[in-house]
Amino acid sequence: MPASSLVEDILEPELPICDPHHHLWDYPAGRYLLPELLIDLESGHNIESTVFVECGAFYRAAGPEELRFIGETEFVNGQAAMAASGRYGKLLACEGIVSRADLTAGAAVGGVLDAHIRAGNGRFRGIRHAAGWDASPEVRNSHTNPPQHLYAVPSFRDGLRELAKRRLSFEAWQYHPQLPDLVALARAVPEAEIVLNHVGGPLGIGPYAGRRDEIFAGWARDIKLLASCPNVVVKLGGLGMAICGFDFHKRDVLPGSLELSNAWRPYLETCIEAFGPKRAMLESNFPVDGVSCTYATLWNAFKRVTKGASAAEKAALYRDTARRFYRLDG
Repeated sequence: MPASSLVEDILEPELPICDPHHHLWDYPAGRYLLPELLIDLESGHNIESTVFVECGAFYRAAGPEELRFIGETEFVNGQAAMAASGRYGKLLACEGIVSRADLTAGAAVGGVLDAHIRAGNGRFRGIRHAAGWDASPEVRNSHTNPPQHLYAVPSFRDGLRELAKRRLSFEAWQYHPQLPDLVALARAVPEAEIVLNHVGGPLGIGPYAGRRDEIFAGWARDIKLLASCPNVVVKLGGLGMAICGFDFHKRDVLPGSLELSNAWRPYLETCIEAFGPKRAMLESNFPVDGVSCTYATLWNAFKRVTKGASAAEKAALYRDTARRFYRLDG
């Protein structure tokens, strides 16, 4: 990963932030555990708390297949307990935990969800069953190996209802051509609390490269339609991923926050206008978005986009929506 030589002053350093989307892992290609996370969280912005979202980290190596996902909750709960000890300061890393379960198991997934709840020690908040699928071999499908229309599978919808029964949330992660599927899912299971990850996954690689204006128009139409579903909120971020096609990750020097804000502004502002600040939360998606920017620069870019927002709107976008959605205050 190239390292940015652009050192910026931190904008609005006192603004309280709950980062509702980051990962932890230890893979041969790289490690991002609590020490690495804390380096980013302490880079100048006022990060008070975070939410971990599943990434295939530390599943159990043995036992029933459907219960191996519980290992990720057990691992993250340990990292959260370390942070909560106060040894590393007041920051509550992984205050909320989102893990994985196979929702296509339908009603049978209930036992897995209950095991996650026990393992989370009060921190477990929901499930992400990634649905990213595309016909092009140039677009990598999600690690769950989903079918094209996962959200339409009847047993998946039954599994989602099990989440709703337990006041657990669902993280929707798919690519922009699949947004109509999410609209249908949200309408079919209105009792489910759903958060759209990464502004809906606008693709800009493979067959989608060089078509940004055309794709943006269709994406914006579907985002506005999705916003008409009152049980859906949106995460504002993820645009630093290589699949979005901005190609910042190919540079020898990473861009500054002004360039990032100019590139990301149309997507962020469209979502904020459609959903409103009380149904939108800014996210880092680190370390994934770290291919395009530093953690400090990312939040500076967001602050440039929201410069004209009121204090109440900023409070919602940066902290309050996330804390309410994930029930971090009880």
